[in-house]
Amino acid sequence: MDLLAFNIVEIILLATIGLLLIIQAIYYFTLYNQLHIHNKAEKEGDLIYEDKYPPVSVIICARNESENLQKFLPAVLEQDYPNFEVIVVNDGSTDESEDVLTIFEDKYSNLYHSFTPDGARYISRKKLALTVGIKASKHDWLVFTEANCRPVSRDWLKLMARNFTPSTDIVLGYSGYEQGKGWFQRKAAFTNLLMSIRYLGFALLDKPFMGIGRNMAYRKELFFKNKGFSSHLNLQRGDDDLFINEVATPFNTKVETSPGAIVRMESAISYKFWKEEKVSYLATSRYYHGMQRFLTGFETTSRLFFLTACVSTLAYSIIMQQWLILGIAILAYVLRYVMQMVIINRTASEMNEKRYYFTLPLFDVIQPIDILKFKLYRRFRGKGDFMRR
Repeated sequence: MDLLAFNIVEIILLATIGLLLIIQAIYYFTLYNQLHIHNKAEKEGDLIYEDKYPPVSVIICARNESENLQKFLPAVLEQDYPNFEVIVVNDGSTDESEDVLTIFEDKYSNLYHSFTPDGARYISRKKLALTVGIKASKHDWLVFTEANCRPVSRDWLKLMARNFTPSTDIVLGYSGYEQGKGWFQRKAAFTNLLMSIRYLGFALLDKPFMGIGRNMAYRKELFFKNKGFSSHLNLQRGDDDLFINEVATPFNTKVETSPGAIVRMESAISYKFWKEEKVSYLATSRYYHGMQRFLTGFETTSRLFFLTACVSTLAYSIIMQQWLILGIAILAYVLRYVMQMVIINRTASEMNEKRYYFTLPLFDVIQPIDILKFKLYRRFRGKGDFMRR
């Protein structure tokens, strides 16, 4: 009976671990499991899709992307879709992009390219390029991707378009890195997977709050009705996440999670490039409306507190030789690890990503540390690189 006679310190430690484990379980079984639930519903035929394929305009911005255009643009141009155009906006490239696009236009009748005016220096060039492409488009449904991306199948547009119902204005799709080798590539892929699970999971829970411009669609009418990017022209970024944050509702947004609708971007080139992408995201995420950003942050915080509580309890139990408490702390950690491993890897497998086993506990700690480092870097770097140019 003495084994169960815990003192106040031990009760606090065990109660803290138990509460944080419950919080983590709620996140994993409700939010992080949504992509799997959606994929399962599709396999079982529980989802209703449109069988019409309205004409679409695919819009791509390219700045010094001649090599990527040569590698990836044919996969977009050769989609198995009845009526679509591809508009590439050459954003002041100084490489061979113009020559590449001219050659492709001779080969593909559905390709058109435009350019941004040289005098536009006081707004985000990316937003200007997108606006040019949107204005040049012929069709109401706009599909967006980037020059360093390729759809994994010729059915990408069909799978996105099956969500184009009369009440739908936005369709969000999944994008991931090409599978690379090495520690950094694995870390970048895991961070992207977790981010996708979060924002697509919220959208599937009818709480959409952001999108990624590598794979998404919305109506041209929606863009002009909301005056385009006018509310955040002072920011360099935000052409995808901030715009979707402003216009998405529980009723006008759908998510496409089929493996055939995945868009792959080239492997993360370097840590510096990847860091800039993450820092830029942090610079715009602070402007999000809604509680979703705080809820994802709370998951990260509760995760760190859970790990800290487990380590503290392990240290205390070893020092005090309380082996029952040691066993409870280990059991709690193992339960969370198994829950995490099953849910994360099940979704990773369905989205054709690599699975995580021994690296999962490491990325569990590294991911929030990276976020903290990027936040500090953005704060000390100042606002200049993210504001109007």
